[in-house]
This record gives sequence, C-alpha cells and structure tokens, in this order.
Amino acid sequence: MEIIITDSPKLVAERSANLIQNLINKNPYPVLGLATGSTPVALYEKLIDLYKNNFLSFKNVTTFNLDEYVGLDPEHLQSYRYFMNEKLFNHLDINIENTHLPDGMKENPLESGPEYESLIKKAGGIDLQVLGIGANSHIGFNEPTSSLGSRTRIKTLTQKTMKDNSRFFKKDEFQPHLAVTMGISTIMESRKIILLATGKNKADAVKNAVEGPVTSVCPASALQWHPNTTVIVDFDAAEKLEYKDYYKFVLLEQDKLIQRFGGNQV
Repeated sequence: MEIIITDSPKLVAERSANLIQNLINKNPYPVLGLATGSTPVALYEKLIDLYKNNFLSFKNVTTFNLDEYVGLDPEHLQSYRYFMNEKLFNHLDINIENTHLPDGMKENPLESGPEYESLIKKAGGIDLQVLGIGANSHIGFNEPTSSLGSRTRIKTLTQKTMKDNSRFFKKDEFQPHLAVTMGISTIMESRKIILLATGKNKADAVKNAVEGPVTSVCPASALQWHPNTTVIVDFDAAEKLEYKDYYKFVLLEQDKLIQRFGGNQV
C-alpha cells in the first residue's frame, strides 16, 4: 500500500488525475471504476480540465460506478447517475452508453448485483478503481461488518451514513435506506485502486484503514491485502497516521528511483 500525503485537497485531485491520465494514455481501452461523494468532485473537475485543454480523451473509456440508491430514478437530483452526468460525463467526449451504474430501479432489485458483475466481467474487469472513504470507513456502500468476500448486492445503509447523506435531501423528501453496491471482493479484483480522503473528519477512517487490523468492521482495511493500492490524502486526513513521516520518506526515495531509472507508476 502506497501512502501519498499532500499539502491540500487540490493536490489530492491533481495526483489522482495524473494516475488516471497515465492509464488512459497507455491503455487503448481503459476501464475505470468511479465513486460519488464530495471528495472525488475535485478529481472530476481536474479530468474535465485535462479534456478541455486537449490533454486527454475519454472516447474509448468505459466506466463502472461503485453504487446507486435503490428507488431513485436516474433523473432524480440525488441519484448517482444524475450526479455523475452533472459532475463528469456531460463535460467529456465519453460515450454515455459506456458509463455504467447499478440499476436501482429494477422490479426485482436483487437481480441488479449479478447483472452488474456480468457487465464488469464482460468489459474485462476494472483497470483502475477510484474510492472515497466514509467516516465509518465504508467503501462504496459496504458498511461496517460487510463481508470481505462480498460481491455486488443490495446493502442496508447505517443510520450514520443516512445522517451524513441527509444534507442532500429535502426535509420531507424520500431518502433511500438501501443501495446496490459493488462488494469488497469485487473492488479488490480491480487491477489498481486509488483511495482519496481529505479533511479532519476522515482522519480516524484513514488511520483505521491504513494502520489498523484487517476486519469487516473497517471495510476499507481490506485494501491492505491489495497488491496495487495508492492512498492519497491531505495533511488533515493524515493527521492521525502513526507512520506519516515514514510514508513521506518512502515517497521521496521512490521519486529518486523514478528520476534515475525512468518510468512511472500507474
């Protein structure tokens, strides 16, 4: 697990955008896993900027989002399909038919998970998965106690997650308590994972995910088992990491190797 501590949320977005840019430039048909939430927005703004300045094209990119609410139409302002269209897809040259989210409106929502797994497999798997992290260390909507071997499925949201997300819904508006989410095992099959976190409210979650034991109570801790995960955080999100000085030293030494021998990490 590579830990990159930056000076600001802006640099978190820039470092993660660089990794995605490298992948797209090297892979003729890349498959990206994407996330919603406030943290990835700055990343998406950076990707849009790269596209508008002719540094990047998304014509051959396929995407799979982590999750979607059960019971929200794709046109609903709080659906994740609407979020992704507004925050990213509508501003790129991507083929909208190649952008996928779990179907939260199926008559039988239990069918959504297996169908989504089939779509990912048909696409050849995910080359790079972007993750945020919840204050309770959830990734996707894999809440604490989620099976580390879980696949895409229906998940009941915790009261804390619902409270955290309630700010996006009007007072008397229906707020879903179920979501279709990629499972932890599904996420772990991605060839590369980048986890982004900013702000003091994520410091405990980052500490537990990076330096705590691997446990279902901390779903993000499963990433310790992934062979190619990069965690990119700002100083506030990193403030409780015990080994942050070591992580900075490792990054400096790695940069020296890259300068000496060339190449970069994707």
